[in-house]
Amino acid sequence: MTRSSLHLLKGTGYLISTVSVTLLAVVSWDSASKRPLLMACLLGGAATSIIGMFCRWLSYEIEKRQEERR
Repeated sequence: MTRSSLHLLKGTGYLISTVSVTLLAVVSWDSASKRPLLMACLLGGAATSIIGMFCRWLSYEIEKRQEERR
């Protein structure tokens, strides 16, 4: 596998994980919306998971660009 195909695979994996978190949050919404603390935990957990995946993807982008400059 080439470097760019590995990079694309990583990005695709993070996108799939983001969709998965979103789908799980949608399924849980009805139950969580009845209690404010559960709703806050659901939204906070989904948001932090997606932000974490974005940060990891961004780190790969930065590494890739640094390697391309060399």
